[in-house]
Amino acid sequence: MEQKENRVVLRGTVAGAAEFSHRVHGIDFYRFPLSVPRLSGREDLVNILLPLSPGEDPLPGPGEYVEVTGQIRSYNNRSGVGNRLVITVLTRSVVPGEGDPCNQVSLTGTLCKDPVLRRTPLGRDICDLLLAVNRKYRRADYLPCIAWGSLALACAQLRTGDSLRLEGRLQSRTYLKTIGDQTQERTAFEISVSALESLDQDEDEEDDEPL
Repeated sequence: MEQKENRVVLRGTVAGAAEFSHRVHGIDFYRFPLSVPRLSGREDLVNILLPLSPGEDPLPGPGEYVEVTGQIRSYNNRSGVGNRLVITVLTRSVVPGEGDPCNQVSLTGTLCKDPVLRRTPLGRDICDLLLAVNRKYRRADYLPCIAWGSLALACAQLRTGDSLRLEGRLQSRTYLKTIGDQTQERTAFEISVSALESLDQDEDEEDDEPL
């Protein structure tokens, strides 16, 4: 299985203490939230997963301004508690942050379902996408993406199986979910698409060129 591009760079403030998550092959993995402000003044609170081998630098503490480089990971939560699809950023490096806040995502993958075009109550077009990004060992990350306006209309023309390259940012949003007679506040994560390129279209155009 071909591995596709999956890269994220975040620059923001550690918003909570790191907590132990799990251990794999002698490496401990820790989770901590990272707050990345938007230009609008809102913030995205992203879950960071940091592998830490014995003897490595200590974990970043709350309030530290850091730059995180890594990949977006997804897995299905089968516990029945919380979100069904869990999105985290698996780090490759965490270093002291320099410069303005940053939230940059680059992905190349395949649409695994047809896009869904909808409209907000204020009349703005939105298109929901689900992108499968392959990784090693015959696994893939399934990443929800969202496009707005004219880009949403263009995305609505795509179909399952199309190969895409996109850029955007990883954003969080809260919503209320009713279960029985209880209402829970949950957080969903998605990639807000700023630029998109259809790789299938590029291949078709190359095929049309004269030999």
